[in-house]
Amino acid sequence: MNIPELDLEKLKTGDQSEMARLKLAVGEIGFLTVANTGLSAVRIARVLQAYRDFFHLPEAQKRPVDMARTGANRGWGGPGSEQVNPDANPDFKEVFDCGYELPSDHPMAARQLGVYAPNQWPDSAPGFRAEIETYYREALEVGRQVLTCIAASFDLGVDSFAAAFDPPMALLRGNYYPARPDWAGHKDFGIAAHTDYGCLTLLAMDGAPGLSVRMPDGTWRDVQAPPGKFVINFGEMLEIWTGGRVKATLHRVVGGGGERISAPLFLNPSYDTNVAPPGSDQVRLAGEHLTRRFGETYLHLKTAG
Repeated sequence: MNIPELDLEKLKTGDQSEMARLKLAVGEIGFLTVANTGLSAVRIARVLQAYRDFFHLPEAQKRPVDMARTGANRGWGGPGSEQVNPDANPDFKEVFDCGYELPSDHPMAARQLGVYAPNQWPDSAPGFRAEIETYYREALEVGRQVLTCIAASFDLGVDSFAAAFDPPMALLRGNYYPARPDWAGHKDFGIAAHTDYGCLTLLAMDGAPGLSVRMPDGTWRDVQAPPGKFVINFGEMLEIWTGGRVKATLHRVVGGGGERISAPLFLNPSYDTNVAPPGSDQVRLAGEHLTRRFGETYLHLKTAG
């Protein structure tokens, strides 16, 4: 079984063959690639270069936006600042996170939730903020289009499903994976095996190898996509919310002989959305799920707790 390669324009027109392939990818594999999104290879390469330039700055110039200083998940996270798998060592990657910001008078903004926290931007990287904020809006729109297609293919009620994402909890991340360190052992990863926490992940990559996916037969399969083509996978929240019709799949980055840059957008519904299994009498708020999972991953939040 291969990871399906889909065309977003065909999905948006309701092409039956493409929708059937989407349903297979979503329900049985949990991973797919998608092209023809309106975001070109040149556009994505420029965004990834902006992240690369930031990560190549001296640590002293990144430290002012260290997320550990704010107690949220916005800004720079240095090597070893996350541990996605308790059976592995902290991940040796670096990250830069930004997310959806609410107006100061919004009722959720007053809670100062980590999922809607203010962003931090480095003064030491001119043009970085404008580039990343523009891409955030572009990627958010692509992610919403894919979710609309999924809702249609599974008869989830497109309008009500879309309304659940207003305002979204959407986090854009830049990942920097250096060459695998000489000291790395069997418990050391760029990011250890894990499932994503939320609904949909829209991943742009620089084309370098590194990402691998646990396939239904238990084997690990490498996944590569050049700039302009996206990898999409699904998280625990959407698997729960759809009663298992959508699959959250294990994936990892072991690390190799060269550096690698990727940019995932994690798209999730609003904080108060009930993502409990359909037909159950449970209440499982999306924001509480994410807050708990963030607290289990970010080392500075573990320490704060």
